[in-house]
Amino acid sequence: GVAQHGGVAYHLTWQHGVAFALDAKTLREVGRYRYAGEGWGLTGDGKSLIMSDGTDQLRFLDPETLAETGRVSVTADGRPLDRLNELEWVDGEILANVWGSPRIARIDPDTGWVKAFIDLSALYPADADPADDVANGVAWDAHARRLFVTGKRWPSLFEIRVRP
Repeated sequence: GVAQHGGVAYHLTWQHGVAFALDAKTLREVGRYRYAGEGWGLTGDGKSLIMSDGTDQLRFLDPETLAETGRVSVTADGRPLDRLNELEWVDGEILANVWGSPRIARIDPDTGWVKAFIDLSALYPADADPADDVANGVAWDAHARRLFVTGKRWPSLFEIRVRP
């Protein structure tokens, strides 16, 4: 996961528990941090960085130290929703790709409740291997208000519109 905050781009490693802080303009390393567990996704709400680790937990991190300042359990229909992967902050909610599925969860950051799912199954390439060629990319262009999605080994990037 990668997220930007205050001119710094933070990059998580998947299994090594290391986050790199890079100057967002030059990509020069300006810091390095350790964290517990795996790094699956990262976004920010303007105050905190928000991290996923493949579980149903989203961790809120101080961008200056990467110390955990809070967490929320994500639930859908009253049950924990794990495999939360790529994250994106969009208009006050967290979008989280659910690894191994064609769904993106729309999560209330205060309660962890999934408000709705975005179904990407119609975008899967016809020859996709369901085990490996999965939905995996979510990016929000806040300036132009555009949402982009893609997947592992997908040949295309899609701009989609989400209904309220």
